[in-house]
Amino acid sequence: MEITTAKAAARKVVSDAADDLVDLSHRIHANPEIMFEEERSSRWVAEALGAGGFSVDYGVCDLPTSFVASAGAGPLTVAICAEYDALPGVGHACGHNVIAAAAVGAGLALAPLADDLGITVKVMGTPAEEGGGGKILMLERGAFAGVNTAMMVHPAPVESTHMPCLAVSHVDVHYTGKEAHASAFPEEGRNAADALTVAQVGIGLLRQHIGPSARVHGIVTHGGDVPNVVPSHTVGKWFIRERTLEHLAELEARVQRCFEAGALATGCQVSVEQQSPTYSEFHHDDELMAIYQRNAEAAGRRFPDLGELIGRMTASTDMANVSLAMPAIHPLLGLGSLPVVNHQPEFAAFCATPVADQAAVEGAVSMAWTTIDAATTDGTRARLISRSA
Repeated sequence: MEITTAKAAARKVVSDAADDLVDLSHRIHANPEIMFEEERSSRWVAEALGAGGFSVDYGVCDLPTSFVASAGAGPLTVAICAEYDALPGVGHACGHNVIAAAAVGAGLALAPLADDLGITVKVMGTPAEEGGGGKILMLERGAFAGVNTAMMVHPAPVESTHMPCLAVSHVDVHYTGKEAHASAFPEEGRNAADALTVAQVGIGLLRQHIGPSARVHGIVTHGGDVPNVVPSHTVGKWFIRERTLEHLAELEARVQRCFEAGALATGCQVSVEQQSPTYSEFHHDDELMAIYQRNAEAAGRRFPDLGELIGRMTASTDMANVSLAMPAIHPLLGLGSLPVVNHQPEFAAFCATPVADQAAVEGAVSMAWTTIDAATTDGTRARLISRSA
């Protein structure tokens, strides 16, 4: 099959399915489910693929809201990653409904072409990107075994071939002190809330002495029960980020000393618990990014000159760990939302607009066309087949 014929066929499939893709995106958006609880969302995505001819394995890797949908049996295996978890309190303020719809569209477009292209298409239903590391768990447990390359798209304020991704560690910090009457016998207490405050102050002062790519941010999830009892137990959640895993390890050690300082200063005990797998930095595949940009522009996307802005748009994703195992890309679909940005409730509203609907459809076409080019370009195909998880 000629490339132009394959691309025309892929675009027609996505065009014909556009209303269904938009409906899927809006259903997921209207029914937000947080990490590892995406029962309806994962089922809707998987059912759409099953109706399109994919064989679907549900609940893979002991993750009930994951799935792997497969079509074709060619030697080049391409994974399209779908996300569908929402954020607590702000719903789909990271636009995972758009990601899911685009992944379904790309999968539906590629399935009828798989035999002619000599590919296996896997749409990976990956739960809990927002802190749970679903892709990492699936990677470690074998769901990506034999996959040669992986891709996904992600909504953002502006269009880009990539997003600078920091490595991140997610920790819970527990302080244990001793209760006492806060007025009558405060000297008998050991204040776990004070311990957490000392740690916060230490981290705040540490920020002057860490690099510009470092990020340390946290919240107090339990600060005590009543004012007249010295708090004996407090909990904080912290994200620690740096530009690479190596730099992250160094920063974690420094933040750990701040946590320990809180305990030492107040006579409390401290424990630090890792809450999910550590996310790595992203290793973007330059060739695939260039192929994607060319196809995305042909599909109607526009890539502005972002200047310094792209360097500030640092976040983290478990897709980065996939990029350590195989060539991968993570382009951004610009919604033109600035000054509104991801993780704001206003961005959640953007993710159910006609602009977001168009982004999902064009993102699907862009990924399908990128796969077609990769599968039919001899050097690219051979390079990808030589790599797998």
